[in-house]
Amino acid sequence: MPRSLWLLVIGMAVNVTGSSLLWPLNSIYIHEHLGKTLTVAGFILMLNSGASVIGNLIGGILYDKLGGYLSILLGITLTTFSLLGLTLFHNWGAYCTFFTLSGFGSGIIYPSMYAMAGNVWPEGGRKSFNSIYVAQNVGVALGSAIGGFIASHSFQLIFLSNTLMYGVFFLIAFFSYKNIQVKADILPSSNVKVPKRKGKHLLKGSPAMYSLGILGFGYLLCWICYVQWQATISTHTQELGIPLTQYSLLWAVNGGLIVFGQPLISFFTKKICTSIKKQMLIGIGIFILSFLIVGKAELFTGFLVAMIILTIGEMLIWPAVPTIADKLAPKGKEGFFQGIVNSTATGGRMIGPLLGGMLVDSSGMTLLVPVLVVLLVISLLTAFFYDYPTKEAAKLAPKTN
Repeated sequence: MPRSLWLLVIGMAVNVTGSSLLWPLNSIYIHEHLGKTLTVAGFILMLNSGASVIGNLIGGILYDKLGGYLSILLGITLTTFSLLGLTLFHNWGAYCTFFTLSGFGSGIIYPSMYAMAGNVWPEGGRKSFNSIYVAQNVGVALGSAIGGFIASHSFQLIFLSNTLMYGVFFLIAFFSYKNIQVKADILPSSNVKVPKRKGKHLLKGSPAMYSLGILGFGYLLCWICYVQWQATISTHTQELGIPLTQYSLLWAVNGGLIVFGQPLISFFTKKICTSIKKQMLIGIGIFILSFLIVGKAELFTGFLVAMIILTIGEMLIWPAVPTIADKLAPKGKEGFFQGIVNSTATGGRMIGPLLGGMLVDSSGMTLLVPVLVVLLVISLLTAFFYDYPTKEAAKLAPKTN
């Protein structure tokens, strides 16, 4: 990998380590320290995710207008300001305000990080986005582990530590990312050979935008299913008498496989997943198998097998979607397209817990699993047909010598 991509990878790891100090503990802090119900806690988490969706969309537009350097610095500054507010002010109103603002600020960062990763090493293809994906999971593993230790001493130290981590991220970005900035007006053209429209109508009705919409809808459905492991499935394991320590172990296995299983995935993608589309289709198929096992699991070993299978699936799907978005993006719209796919993922994280909770409250796991499988089958269809608009446009495009 080029040095510039390594800088992005390190920055992403620091960024996610900081955010992961706090996010697993938010519900506990709201419920036990601020005295609010879990319903209220869920609503505040939804506000944070909603603000992140808006931040992703705005961040993508800012990347195309200003470039990645300024966009990332703006997102870090807003997030650091909000975390400083959480550190200094401990009342309910301040928490709601600053926590929501932190979602907006962090949302701005991600599209630029992904778009820059694709542009600094275009010949790397999926490898660029896979590197960012692995860095995120390293950050999640480190942040979650460190956050639990710090929180056992003081929750206020969590907010302070998070602020300091974003300060480190700001320094990395300020001194390193300016030199790797790729301005929108010199970005390489898309690999998708479809007719280009000029001016303000560049995206309106374009085949690439239709393809992105189909892809994004399937991505949203995948995330709705995936977050059930953090919402309904976690509750289900407790009802089955599986200790919380064993449930936590499932996520340790998830993180370990993602980090240390990269050589195996690399071999798999070279020999079997000969195209990015096939990679995504196989990944969704593996997701379906995982949830079918969850539906039958009653012991920890069953959930462990399901988690291992799920992790293999996510290692194929999650890096594939931003890679496809980068290939679909017209010249100068890479950031916007990355903002779209990041916002759909966040939308899935918003909708998933609510939908899953409603299904389980009404009919239990017997209804949840079949619904999730149906959603994944729909996602499988979107993955198969997402490139139909661009292929049809390429057939109709006038041939040039």
